[in-house]
Amino acid sequence: MDIGITTFAGSYGMTPPELAHAIEERGFESLFFPEHSHIPVHSRRKDGGSTRDYAETFDPFVALSAVAAVTRTLKLGTGVCLLTQRDPIVTAKEVACLDQLSGGRFLFGVGAGWNRMELANHGTDPRTRMALLAERVMAMRRIWTDDEAEFHGKYVDFEPIWSWPKPHQRPHPPILVGGNGPGAEDRVLAFGDGWLPQCDGLADADELSERAAALRRRATDAGRGTVPITVFNTPPDDRLLDTLADAGIDRCLLLLPAGTESQMLARLDEWAPLASRWRRLT
Repeated sequence: MDIGITTFAGSYGMTPPELAHAIEERGFESLFFPEHSHIPVHSRRKDGGSTRDYAETFDPFVALSAVAAVTRTLKLGTGVCLLTQRDPIVTAKEVACLDQLSGGRFLFGVGAGWNRMELANHGTDPRTRMALLAERVMAMRRIWTDDEAEFHGKYVDFEPIWSWPKPHQRPHPPILVGGNGPGAEDRVLAFGDGWLPQCDGLADADELSERAAALRRRATDAGRGTVPITVFNTPPDDRLLDTLADAGIDRCLLLLPAGTESQMLARLDEWAPLASRWRRLT
């Protein structure tokens, strides 16, 4: 099992290149950035708290391009890209370029989004966001794999187009479908290559273990083969990580809180033995 880092990189703490260098130097396998294009002032978290801090996040493709330039082995991921708020033709180009420039190190985590006001500002109906996500992913697959790509769906429709470069990874970077809701596994099997749920504690880890086993059985029955699973926002707890490793989870992403450079480096130093331990065991 690999250990990576996810963090809300923004205009505080360390810059993405500085942070990525420190993460790679300490032996972590990957770095994932989430995304919010903006935050509506009147939106709130599920617990009623302010969403103001989400507005600080860098665009993930810009930040990961900077990261790619200063790293050599670190895998680069979106956790998650809000594809329901993006043009699929433009985003397909961004993904392909980043994957090419990084030498095939990109992992494309996608999600439908939870902030209904943010979605609405992009012209997206929250009630149909899952269907929109599916069509945009399938359209992007066409762009990456066909020299003359076309797609005709309810939400995405275009006649044959040319778009290069194609991704370095063939046929394209792994598409990791985010979500813990009851339909998440259905979406993974319908248009994804892997699953990207999150975990808040041991109870979640036990549930994810059962769901991971069931997903893999379904994938085998469908002739899909292996379905990689990345768990993000994983607490840095040995017992919890043991549970997830025993369940065959492929990657855990520890959530690095924002802070000063010294605070963030100290936290990475504290967690580095976890990356080393799991690297030795795999």
